[in-house]
Amino acid sequence: MPIRPEEKPRYPPNWREIRAAILERAGDRCEQCGIPNRAWRNNATGQRTKDAGLAEAWQLDGDKIARIVLTVAHLDHQPEHNNQANLRAMCQRCHLAYDADHHQQTAYRTRRAGKAAGDLFDAHV
Repeated sequence: MPIRPEEKPRYPPNWREIRAAILERAGDRCEQCGIPNRAWRNNATGQRTKDAGLAEAWQLDGDKIARIVLTVAHLDHQPEHNNQANLRAMCQRCHLAYDADHHQQTAYRTRRAGKAAGDLFDAHV
């Protein structure tokens, strides 16, 4: 998952090196499901491949395919905490599943803050 521009200051200048070390530790595979980096996943069947020809055949058959790009998840959701024990290589699917509760909580707080600000500006005098 790309780092959002507003979050970049929370990451260290050597983030690329840290990410590379985590992917190397993981053997360039998702540490949750084991899918290799830069593979394809057939979303209809769950089948995985590194064979570009097979991925193209799936697409020609009308199946939805996804290119796997490994990300690095912060297990405590804090980008400032970059020790090896807090970082895990994950595919997008596993990373999103891992972060689902956290995303739900932050979305709720964001919506709630927006409503509160709206109450201030919508008040009738």
